[in-house]
Amino acid sequence: MRIPLLDLKAQYLTIKEEINQAIMNVLDSSVYILGPQMKALEKEIAAFCGTEEAVAVANGTDALVLTLKAFGIGPGDEVITTPFTFFASAETIAMVGATPVFVDIDPVTLNMDLDLLEKKITSRTKAIIPVHIFGQMLDVERVMEIAARHDLKVIEDSAQAIGAEYRGKKAGSLGHAATFSFFPTKNLGAYGDAGMIVTNDKHLAAELRMLRFHGCQVKYYHDKVGYNSRLDELQAAILRVKLGYLNQWNEGRRAKAAVYDKELAHLPLTLPGKDPAGIPIYHLYVLRSDRREELMEAFKQADIACAIYYPVPLHLQKAFHDLGYKEGSFPITEKACQQALAIPCYPELSRAEQEEIIRLIEGVYRG
Repeated sequence: MRIPLLDLKAQYLTIKEEINQAIMNVLDSSVYILGPQMKALEKEIAAFCGTEEAVAVANGTDALVLTLKAFGIGPGDEVITTPFTFFASAETIAMVGATPVFVDIDPVTLNMDLDLLEKKITSRTKAIIPVHIFGQMLDVERVMEIAARHDLKVIEDSAQAIGAEYRGKKAGSLGHAATFSFFPTKNLGAYGDAGMIVTNDKHLAAELRMLRFHGCQVKYYHDKVGYNSRLDELQAAILRVKLGYLNQWNEGRRAKAAVYDKELAHLPLTLPGKDPAGIPIYHLYVLRSDRREELMEAFKQADIACAIYYPVPLHLQKAFHDLGYKEGSFPITEKACQQALAIPCYPELSRAEQEEIIRLIEGVYRG
């Protein structure tokens, strides 16, 4: 692809020497699991997010599963989330035996519509998982107020939002706990799978550390049935290098997004909506158009990547057929899935490449 949706090689080349040295240091140490790199990364992520604790795990999906388990959520319980997100946000609820309950999204930000949230709470509800979609935070303080009235836990799904802010607070710092994915395409991406949980609850953090290591506090002494979900030293070392560049990279994404916002504003399509109280990080720049298929064909012909996020809303996925939802259950989500298209937006994208993308989109509408 001549212009990819994300250019990980270009990013690597800007920090190649530091990355290679970090990897060699781990190899020289011969310590690969639960070592000093992971522990240092935990401290650095906690400081970055403004939380007391951070617990490194194998991936973002495990981060959600372990947090749900640590809160004691299981069969018979309900957990509220959004149907407009990656599958893991709801899959993990089902994995612990609980039932996902969906709330439609706000038509501007595409985050959960908080005006609809409280109506979904029942006597079986135990938690809320708000998702900061595409790096745009939602109002977690309002979610926490609603949760407090009903004695519910709030787990921020911040997989796409590390470094995003809302009223001066970082993603992950407002809920009872928050989860991050460091999948390679994320704004802070490993060179493989990796994840993190942050919290201000020291007891919860201790429980999570036990669960991630087969239910052990002391090796070979198992207090609970746990998991094997540990972040290896190589990934931790890589992430520590990249964390030092994260603010710079997020600012680069915002700069590219600002160009799109200005240059595409005159076209009859919907650009990413912003909450004025938030500072997004544009994990993805997702526009919405009734002419998505034409746009995709034009991108294909020009050898420029684009992608649909998300083609099928969670409530219409085959895996959740038994929940009883059908077409029309969440109309804003369904419309977004029919219109949404992500276009290249990353720091290494050149101005010439971005101008070509803008001309391409304008050409479809002039067509």
